[in-house]
Amino acid sequence: MRIAVTYDNGEIFQHFGHTAEFKIYEINEKNQIVRTDIIGTGTSGHSALSGMLSAIGVTVLICGGIGGGAQLALGRAGIKIFGGVKGDADKAVEDYLGGKLNYDPEAKCDHHDSHGGDHECGEHGCGENGCH
Repeated sequence: MRIAVTYDNGEIFQHFGHTAEFKIYEINEKNQIVRTDIIGTGTSGHSALSGMLSAIGVTVLICGGIGGGAQLALGRAGIKIFGGVKGDADKAVEDYLGGKLNYDPEAKCDHHDSHGGDHECGEHGCGENGCH
């Protein structure tokens, strides 16, 4: 199993679509961390990140806030999302493996809600109306 965590200087980065790095944890059949790597996202954003994570075999994502479009793309890629997590990345993974991760299944980035009218940036990450 591979777990990805939005990563910034040891902590869980709080905006999935803007994360510059992921820390990737390789987990063996005994539920132990056997390897970690930090990978950069380059210029990838929002929906491209789900493809990147899927391509390297990630099955679990631990993050802070995350928009609806990213959640949909990750779900389609078969990646389970544990959002609304704060603090130390390594501890979060240890808590997940121990079945005691404190997360919010309703976690979303604040700016990914409706901006008025029919606009939902979470559907397409448009960059309009303050979406990034």
